[in-house]
Amino acid sequence: MKEHMMANVSNAQQPKVQVAPAGSTVASTGQTIIENGVVAKIAGIAAREVPGVYALGGGAARAVGAIRDALNSTDLTQGISVEVGETQVAVDVTIVAEYPVSLQKVADDVRAAISVAMSEYVGKQAVEVNVTINDVHIPSDDDTTADTVATDDGTETRVL
Repeated sequence: MKEHMMANVSNAQQPKVQVAPAGSTVASTGQTIIENGVVAKIAGIAAREVPGVYALGGGAARAVGAIRDALNSTDLTQGISVEVGETQVAVDVTIVAEYPVSLQKVADDVRAAISVAMSEYVGKQAVEVNVTINDVHIPSDDDTTADTVATDDGTETRVL
């Protein structure tokens, strides 16, 4: 009985849309418009997935992004600018790289990831992907330990 119910559940979850075979007489005319924001979001997702990318965007954009993150509202287009044509796209991306990584390799990997994403998900050729590395994140930047230690007499010392 459980198997029969599971089969019904899995059948109910399958999409109800039928796709016409290639060359059929189903309407093949019309226009698909992919907004710049959608293209930028896909580019941002692709760039964030590259190892060695710490964040996207310049200083001001990252400050605003930190506020958004605190509110659980990440802007996936932060640091991304796109120009979309009929068959091609150009993308400008600003990143913060992690330290220590090869900056050129990270830039090349970001460029490749965005190019693949544009082709696979947007259906357009990325004719230009410009990568600007405007900062390097050093893990010790996140370290919140104090440089000084309080002693028993209330004074502070930098050495133990």
